Amino acid sequence: MRIDLHTHSTASDGTDTPAELVRGAAGAGLDVVALTDHDTVGGYAEALAALPAGLTLVTGAELSCRLDGVGLHMLAYLFDPLEPELARERELVRDDRAPRAQAMVGKLQALGVDVTWEQVARIAGDGSVGRPHIATALVELGVVPTVSDAFTPDWLADGGRAYAEKHELDPFDAIRLVKAAGGVTVFAHPAAVKRGQCVPEAAIAELAAAGLDGIEVDHMDHDTATRARLRGLAAELGLLTTGSSDYHGSRKTCRLGEYTTDPEIYGEITRRATGAFPVPGAGGREG
Repeated sequence: MRIDLHTHSTASDGTDTPAELVRGAAGAGLDVVALTDHDTVGGYAEALAALPAGLTLVTGAELSCRLDGVGLHMLAYLFDPLEPELARERELVRDDRAPRAQAMVGKLQALGVDVTWEQVARIAGDGSVGRPHIATALVELGVVPTVSDAFTPDWLADGGRAYAEKHELDPFDAIRLVKAAGGVTVFAHPAAVKRGQCVPEAAIAELAAAGLDGIEVDHMDHDTATRARLRGLAAELGLLTTGSSDYHGSRKTCRLGEYTTDPEIYGEITRRATGAFPVPGAGGREG
């Protein structure tokens, strides 16, 4: 089995629609794909309707969190999307995205960048606007060569010149909320230093003690030595280890299925979940 547990669609900051994403996942030879848009499950219905035969869909979300001033992302899998407390927190984060993005556009303009809110809104379309949309605008304007190059202290990285804060969950609250909704939590790319400051390993131990299920180890932002270190840490803390593409369509260079999760780990995730269940495709509609 080939299993990719971290992907994004146009419901947040990917460039593929949910339907295009699941068809692309099947075309890439995946057996299981998780749709984990930022702070939303808004793309799930479309993905499910288009789900090809032979591909299983896992519902999920990537929750925006912050611990001691450091941003981090928490992957949540197979939770009840209608559980009210978690749904309310996701809505608070989403509602703060547009004002935050507008603030960053204003900071960029003050730095002499000829970016407009209209440009960023066009790029985001119906998706939940975020930094990758602003980064794409910077690429369009020739300010930076790639989206990744926008996530530096000069521009959009945490604490960068054009950075603005938004409402984010405390990760301990995120774990509690996802557990209460019957879901499973995995710390996304915990050592992606190129994105900015990372939480210390001592904090990961504290999150594990609070009920964190796993950490994402095999990821494009982790080099070989980092993956080895994280595997050792996971073994020490009794955490599951996952691998995922973090696919964003054409917005990033990673490919669907570039990194995958061991089937035994996936099986354990599904065994722990009680809020929702993976859905096997029976041949979705085109569109």
